[in-house]
Amino acid sequence: MIRGYFEAILESNIDDNEKLHRYLTVIKVPGLFFTISCGALSGFHATQSPIISRTLKNESEGRWVFYGAMITEGIIAMLWAAAAIALFDGQTLSQIISEGTASAAVSEITFTLLGTIGGTIGILGVTVLPITSGDTAFRSLRMVIADYIKLTQAKLSNRFMITIPIFAISIALMFIDFNILWRYFTWANQVTAVIALFVSTAYLFLKSRNYFFTLIPGTFMLYLVILYLLTEPIGFNLPMTISYYISAALALGILLLFFRHVRLLKSGLTSESALINDQLSIREIYPESIL
Repeated sequence: MIRGYFEAILESNIDDNEKLHRYLTVIKVPGLFFTISCGALSGFHATQSPIISRTLKNESEGRWVFYGAMITEGIIAMLWAAAAIALFDGQTLSQIISEGTASAAVSEITFTLLGTIGGTIGILGVTVLPITSGDTAFRSLRMVIADYIKLTQAKLSNRFMITIPIFAISIALMFIDFNILWRYFTWANQVTAVIALFVSTAYLFLKSRNYFFTLIPGTFMLYLVILYLLTEPIGFNLPMTISYYISAALALGILLLFFRHVRLLKSGLTSESALINDQLSIREIYPESIL
């Protein structure tokens, strides 16, 4: 995939110096983080939170569920990357992907390493992943929209009111070239991760906890998603050199606005604020609510 990206750079109309610069840097910044996508940092998996948060009995279980899932996802990414490196050279892998998308490479790797029976089981396992992810993503999106518009989901008709438009949009997206759609998805995936990290940072800051372990990766990825949008053909396609500085300036500006906002929020908190007492049960925080 990266080899194919390099070839596209060399065949483009940008000047030679810019070609060389992109060739040498894309594998690290920002290309690497968007090539391995979910294996680096997955915002898409954060969309499962509306469902999973309703099933956890204790907040401490979140570490096993969310952090554990991301560690597992990273291991899976490394295994597939190692298999691809072991079996193919860059040009062959690029050709397989261009002829049948990444799924063709997955099929080739699986059947080569596991044989017919094992390969079939492996393909079924790989197929289950996007099916179940899509299912939970649709459900999560329906729940989020329902929460925003305050539409109870007890009635089946109310569920259809939200689900049908979502399905219609998804069907329309199926007619877009997958390679183009994937580039937008991988960018949106990392943007969602950045949002999740900054929401976590805001929460920890307001609670006067150590927020740097979410702020640092959040800031780093914020810079990368801006840089990716500025330099990619699906974005503004600007020269890489100038994009470094523009991305840094924009990221810094967003960071300053973020801290300005959370400081204002914190100044308005009192000892009675729900956020300060969120370790209590919902019944204790909102005694007037009916559960």
